[in-house]
Amino acid sequence: MTAIATRVQALTVETTPLDDVRHIIPFTDAHRPLLWLRRGEGIAGFGEALRLEFHGADRIEQASAVWKQLAAASTVSDSVRMPGTGLVAFGTFAFDDESSATSVLIVPEITLGRRDGRSWITRTRRTDAHAMPAAPHPAPFGAEYRLTMLPGALTREAYKRAVGAAVEHIRAGELEKVVLARDLRAHLPIESDVRRALVELALGYPECWTYAVDGMLGSSPETLVRVHRGTLDARVLAGTSARGRDAESDRASADELLASAKDVQEHAVAVRSVTDALTPHASSLQTTRAPFALKLPNLWHLATDFSGTLADGSGSLDLVAALHPTAAVAGTPTDAALQLIRELEPFDRERYAGPVGWIGADGDGEWAIALRCAQLNPSGDITAYAGCGIMADSDPERELAETKMKFRPITEAFG
Repeated sequence: MTAIATRVQALTVETTPLDDVRHIIPFTDAHRPLLWLRRGEGIAGFGEALRLEFHGADRIEQASAVWKQLAAASTVSDSVRMPGTGLVAFGTFAFDDESSATSVLIVPEITLGRRDGRSWITRTRRTDAHAMPAAPHPAPFGAEYRLTMLPGALTREAYKRAVGAAVEHIRAGELEKVVLARDLRAHLPIESDVRRALVELALGYPECWTYAVDGMLGSSPETLVRVHRGTLDARVLAGTSARGRDAESDRASADELLASAKDVQEHAVAVRSVTDALTPHASSLQTTRAPFALKLPNLWHLATDFSGTLADGSGSLDLVAALHPTAAVAGTPTDAALQLIRELEPFDRERYAGPVGWIGADGDGEWAIALRCAQLNPSGDITAYAGCGIMADSDPERELAETKMKFRPITEAFG
């Protein structure tokens, strides 16, 4: 059902406390799970009470406007009152304005949540329904599987050629940075339990946002924006190096990243784009003084954290619309970078590098950039994506090696 058809649809929502539910993934659907999880805390959805779909250049603005109408029309009873309680929708949005992929907000029939040692259940029904949906029960996982992901539309050699072409455009002064991605493909038998991959991601990358929304799943290290009671925070990642083989080489790899002129400049471009997007909405905006090395299980990233106070009453989707696409996933200038991506990538990114997360009735929410991810289609076809920021001094071999590191969470989760 499209956003236009459901614009005035009202919902009845009830959130009540639960005894502590330590593991919420087993409650999700084995084939189309809804999940937002970090450090064992977050929300999981079951079923669809309402599905809102959006397309085009103003898809995020559309979603924000329709969501505000829906929230105003709905009746919400919430005795828990924590982030993720009450009326909640999971969302995933296409990266490109010209993408054929559908952007969605999904309100589950049942949402289970866990945060700060407290658990809850939210039941949602349409106002014309007679009863609230029954609570789901945890289900055992299906049989194990092992998939091998193969090159997709852009082979390794083709990717290196694309990087070389991008460097030529940058050196010619047409743009400062562009992010180029490549793809891997596989097929998952329809009866396979997708939750197995989510468990691997959540256990292997506990500091990342492990998510699953409408077949888009992964573990993203990058917080696009989080809004809570008038405050915001975000994390920018740009600049990457491999982890070392031992403690000494690992520290040396982090130090090398912090001293890399190419990575520091790439990071500065990304920080500038986020600063420019958030400043009009904030009465105060602070950042870490200098980039720091963020350690993940398979690589180091240069990172900068933002925090601030909202000045204009913006909700999380309003800020998502202002931020997307950041220079960390597109490049700069944005229009030139997007055009070059369309020329050099022989595929539609769909929702890769787009916003993914959740929003509540008050507009608060948590949104990440859909990275370290794959799109699973109803047919069982899987497409995984990984990209790198290309600058004037980028080396094609090094950029290819970086994509291999970034594919690792997905290839290991399914393989």
